[in-house]
Amino acid sequence: MRRLRATVGAAALLLALPLSVAATVPALAAPSPAASAAPAPAPVPAPVPAPGTAATADPAAVRIELPRPTGKYAVGREILHLVDQDRPDPWVPSAGPRQLMVSMYYPAHAGTGGPAPYMTAGAARAMLDYRLPGNTVPTEVLTGVRTWSATGARPQGGHYPLVVLSPGFVDARTAITGLAEDLASRGYVVALVDHTYENTGTTFPDGRTLPCVMCGVPKDWSQVDESRAKDVSFVIDRLTGRPHPAWRYARMIDRDRIGMAGHSAGGAATVPALLTDDRIRAGVNLDGTMDVLVPATGIGGKPFLMIDHPLDGGAEDESWVKSWLHLDGWKRWLTVAGTDHHSFTDFPVLTDGLGVPRPPGSTIASARAADLTRRYVGAFFDLQLKGIRQPLLDGPNAADPEVAFHP
Repeated sequence: MRRLRATVGAAALLLALPLSVAATVPALAAPSPAASAAPAPAPVPAPVPAPGTAATADPAAVRIELPRPTGKYAVGREILHLVDQDRPDPWVPSAGPRQLMVSMYYPAHAGTGGPAPYMTAGAARAMLDYRLPGNTVPTEVLTGVRTWSATGARPQGGHYPLVVLSPGFVDARTAITGLAEDLASRGYVVALVDHTYENTGTTFPDGRTLPCVMCGVPKDWSQVDESRAKDVSFVIDRLTGRPHPAWRYARMIDRDRIGMAGHSAGGAATVPALLTDDRIRAGVNLDGTMDVLVPATGIGGKPFLMIDHPLDGGAEDESWVKSWLHLDGWKRWLTVAGTDHHSFTDFPVLTDGLGVPRPPGSTIASARAADLTRRYVGAFFDLQLKGIRQPLLDGPNAADPEVAFHP
């Protein structure tokens, strides 16, 4: 049920664009490969329309800003291209070995580096073409989203826990940029993974933006989740391997403190990842149906956090009900009132900036949804990977009336 809502809800995000956007701007010509590989810096944000109102008459003037990170550190970002020579691509074997693009976020020194763009022009155009055939929205609306991370930023000293993030199916990795930046600001190294051929577009260093081969075709969802778990383990291999890790700042990573979180299919993939990789100590599932159920034998006592949106009529996802019973370590199941499937991503901020009406049943403000997601996910990893007590996770509290704890 959640996966269906992911596809429909995300499509509605852009298909519901006001006519002032869709009708007044011609489709953009395709850029050269170099343009896709080298996006422009993020511009300074300008005022955006209030949620639910019509977008500005000049869509090119829209400036969208992600919520500011809440931690004490500035945030750096680097992009990695990783190739798994031991594994053919599971969806396009003719493409050769599995290749992944990964955004690395890390605690950095303030005032160093330059603005990190939200996404490449190629990935932005692919997303718009998929969601809005004809691509009448300027690509710059997405490439120009204001982020809070910097490319080329000087890293802080010390060792930090690693959190691997996996986005929802169809969604590019940038859909959970806000969460990645916030975790890095709180003192984590974050690896945000694009699962190639499973999202609207992944741009590689040679300028190619590969399409979503798996979108709209019959598939075994458990295979998708298991494939993502393999992607995550490979990324951890390359980040922590010695003597030559793939990332130049790999010394920042504490190899004994690794967690994983994901949205939708990315959240579902945390179960097979926890089951197959002993290095991953804790997991978070943000609103993802678990196609690979937690087995009766549990997940080795590893802590697990589940956060979802309310289903119609008070229903509960059957896969969550079954898995909840078998979780054999620290666990919490939180339901956030007023949210929809994409409330735990950047999409509410993007739709607010474009003046797109909220999906039915979504009443929570985008800033509030981002705040709750960041605080509860951050508290979970602070508790499980840093050993810092978190009363926020002990039970309901008056400051967050939207958050209900499953008994």
